[in-house]
Amino acid sequence: MKKIIISFIVPVAICIQAQIGVSRPDVANGSVSVQFSDAENRGLVLPYVVDKSGITQNGTIIYDTTDHKVKYLKDTNTWFDLSVDATGTANLGIQGNDKTEQPGAKIAIGTTAGTDTTPGILVLSDADKAMILPKVASPHLNIINPSAGMMVYDTTKRQLAVYNGTVWSFWKP
Repeated sequence: MKKIIISFIVPVAICIQAQIGVSRPDVANGSVSVQFSDAENRGLVLPYVVDKSGITQNGTIIYDTTDHKVKYLKDTNTWFDLSVDATGTANLGIQGNDKTEQPGAKIAIGTTAGTDTTPGILVLSDADKAMILPKVASPHLNIINPSAGMMVYDTTKRQLAVYNGTVWSFWKP
């Protein structure tokens, strides 16, 4: 009986921790909240958003399914297009039949992860840390099957690369 109770409690405790947040003290650089492995040619796939009208947090980055573009909220109600190309496409079927975001669905990483109320799927709650994107040399050549909404740092061109489902766009300040 004890084994049955323990086998039920442990997974529930793990799920609760995932919903509350995760702290990453094992990242080598102290100014980084999240760092992705450079070992493989993979990118970060942004959340697919069907309706962005409720998003108000400046700096939010999404894949907008209405026009198939990677965008970030630059200023309240001002979305900046990172895709440039207007021919993007995405298979929305990979999200399943229910496209409604669950209000409590999120992972928060950082020192205030357990108490952070910022809406979002992945929230980096540290005020003095950043996220390092996956690093890929020439992603347009080396990521064999990119997903719409993918974002990486191109180590060859030394710039941001975003994929809209059809073509890569590159950004260098």
